[in-house]
Amino acid sequence: MGGEGYCFPKKNKQAYRLLELVAVCGEFPAELIYRLAGSPSYKQTLIRQLKKERLLRVYYKDKLRGYRLGRKAKALLLVDNPARFSFSLTGNTDTNLLKSELTRRLRLHRVAEVTVSMLNAGATVFRDEKPEIFIPDKTGGEKPDAALFYSSREIKEMGLETVKIKGSRMTGVLLTPEHIFLTYNGGPYMAKWDYRAEQRAKALMQNVLCGREGGLGYELGGVCGILFGNSLEPFYQILSSADSSTRCFFLLDGNYEHFYYLTNDRKGEVILKLLCDPDRREELDGILTLDLHKGTPNGVMEKDAVDENGDPVLFGYLLDIPRIHRFCNALQLQERHGTLICFDFQREVLERCYKGMVTFETISFEKFERRFYP
Repeated sequence: MGGEGYCFPKKNKQAYRLLELVAVCGEFPAELIYRLAGSPSYKQTLIRQLKKERLLRVYYKDKLRGYRLGRKAKALLLVDNPARFSFSLTGNTDTNLLKSELTRRLRLHRVAEVTVSMLNAGATVFRDEKPEIFIPDKTGGEKPDAALFYSSREIKEMGLETVKIKGSRMTGVLLTPEHIFLTYNGGPYMAKWDYRAEQRAKALMQNVLCGREGGLGYELGGVCGILFGNSLEPFYQILSSADSSTRCFFLLDGNYEHFYYLTNDRKGEVILKLLCDPDRREELDGILTLDLHKGTPNGVMEKDAVDENGDPVLFGYLLDIPRIHRFCNALQLQERHGTLICFDFQREVLERCYKGMVTFETISFEKFERRFYP
């Protein structure tokens, strides 16, 4: 397959993996290449070769650079694996009939960032490897035994029912054996929320996925959220404005019991992997409680443990926005002092929000990754 003197990349090669990611994302952000496997020099050589063979092309406009498939690559991928690529590479879809408008391209880039995070964290992202869930008249099923990610485009396959969530910024939904995670990506900015649209999105996921009759058996309380961002600055802005008129009602006023903030980088990917791995979380929490006492789950204050003085301790390393806010708000209302345990790279932003209110203890991210995910 391919042009004269050239063989189309084999499935187990990095060149093929790059082409399939570009295919399902529509346009792949150029700066996202660094998060894929391989050395920088190898990936540069790879891209040059794919461009030379007209399998990959660069699209640059409005200071935004991305990679798009060439016609030959589209045709070859569709022949090679139609079950995986026909959804993205045929029909009147944003990933097939690509547009030049900045807003549409940014949307594709945001979904691509989340897709790479999911893939690097071990979640299944390709259609031919996942059960069909978001299709018209789908009834019943079982919770997955591994992490699965469905993009917002796949969710919209349900048809008219998804009209209810028009205006939602959701990039997709992550399903794990434990939870449903609606995913969002603010990139470098504060996410802008349409309160009603996001409420309807959550309600739709509850209707489709929760319960045993017509759903997958998830509990209503198992619906959580994940917000990705390019840095920890948006996380700071959310928590620092918690008591102001500009507060983020969607995240802080009880809509979600758990809504996690992750960065669009390797650290975010590792924490996402931990979020999907209850056994590893239990192991880490066990280590953290060695010098502490277990907290009372139904006590007057949300906590994970208490210290030798009886003061509450919260494990905040997952950056659960509403949970951290509830903990620190309760400390303030009760005029108490507590301890917040986080990763070392998270400490600075949390101190900016809560310095003087809590004591900070940190986990070395480098040592954690080396021990848990070598």
